[in-house]
Amino acid sequence: MNTSRDWAKPIRRLEMLMRLKYFPVAFKLLEDKERLKDIPFIRRIKHKSTLCQLINLVKSFDWTVGADADDFMSDMCPSIIGLRDIADFMKDGTFRSIVWTKNRADGKKYENGIPRLPLGKYQAVAMAPLVYNPFDPDIVLIYANPAQMMLLINSLQFENYEVMQFFCVGESSCSDAISRCYLTGKPSLTIPCYGERRYGHAQDDELVMAIPAAMVDKALAGMEALYRRGIRYPISYAGAETDIAGEFPQAYTAGAMASVLRGNPNRLLLGVTGSIGTGKSTVAKMLEELGAPIIDFDVLSRIVVEPGKPAYRDIVAFFGEQVLAEDKTLDREKLRGIVFNDMEKRKKLESFTHPRISEKFMELVEEYSRDKQNIIIQVVIPLLVEAQMQALFDHLLMVYAPEKVQLARVMARDGIDETLAMKIIRSQISPDEKKGYCDLVVDNSGDIGETRRQVEELWRKLNEIQKARAEQ
Repeated sequence: MNTSRDWAKPIRRLEMLMRLKYFPVAFKLLEDKERLKDIPFIRRIKHKSTLCQLINLVKSFDWTVGADADDFMSDMCPSIIGLRDIADFMKDGTFRSIVWTKNRADGKKYENGIPRLPLGKYQAVAMAPLVYNPFDPDIVLIYANPAQMMLLINSLQFENYEVMQFFCVGESSCSDAISRCYLTGKPSLTIPCYGERRYGHAQDDELVMAIPAAMVDKALAGMEALYRRGIRYPISYAGAETDIAGEFPQAYTAGAMASVLRGNPNRLLLGVTGSIGTGKSTVAKMLEELGAPIIDFDVLSRIVVEPGKPAYRDIVAFFGEQVLAEDKTLDREKLRGIVFNDMEKRKKLESFTHPRISEKFMELVEEYSRDKQNIIIQVVIPLLVEAQMQALFDHLLMVYAPEKVQLARVMARDGIDETLAMKIIRSQISPDEKKGYCDLVVDNSGDIGETRRQVEELWRKLNEIQKARAEQ
């Protein structure tokens, strides 16, 4: 059975980022049971089994399995996936009342509450580790602990946010994962039931989520984006009895700073950002010529690490004199090489520089706006979004250019080959993703005249905004 794509690469990446214990399970319902023969390495279990047993053979032991209605030991499992109807003693509540409910009335409500696929459409089910490209699945089953599942939920919610609803019918919870996912076309998370823990060997700390196959890429893209922001598994402990203020993302602690910066109606703070090679400096220079003074975080980052300053001393104490040039100034290229592929060292460097940059930034804002009315101050921060500084500004301007334009500019500017230039570009949030955080955009992919026209229009708009703010 052919697949429409190579599933191995995204699934291996998902396994690595989530640190999964089990294979993600490709789950496919077949309208013709004869098609089971087309699936490579498929096994048909000789004895009658349950659906959760088959899932366990796949996720835990690397099997590819198939089954039709006659392969299941009772009506319950095949009824959930539409292969067989349930008997009358199940429909009237008798079956559930034997163990799971107080009486038949509750048992009937229970049975009616279980989501099932309609009868007649499917004749068989196939399951296999998706990483081996066995077939194009309808849905993908992922088994993981609650912390891993929280990361998966956050990843699915990263773009086009939607509240994820949780269902649990109790026993027969495979219906909540599998059937609900089929019926709604949305990810479905649930707690594996008693039966799945006894017969399918789901562990005490495990949950299961069914994801429509079309959403695997969405989940992975969201997880990659969160990883770049420091959200990952396993989750490190900040400590219950320690001061955790320094461990929170800046967005959580920016309230006081934002109120000071944005609380003055006589000024407008414009955060200017953009990925490498998009032309932030060009646009900023045009705005400066029109009357907006610049605070450039790249410049500030150099000022705060000058010899003898606190950040300089902290950096040398931590990284050693290997990061110094012959004249004892900081060798920025050497330091960048150390932290580029090491998230923890990069975070340490930022802990030395960012507080000092913020102090200098606040000083300059007050200096530029002192005794001036309706001033517009532009603050150029290449990694504004990555550093979670959006809350500090009245408006955010994205200087945009598509990746192919970025690539050509970075190669020409730095004299580097395409491979290295692309690695640098891909280490940042993409321009298209970053654009979603900004309410103002200048497209700098064309000629200089078109960019200037957009900047002049932007300047008129900013002045109208600031005038209206000052009059309130």
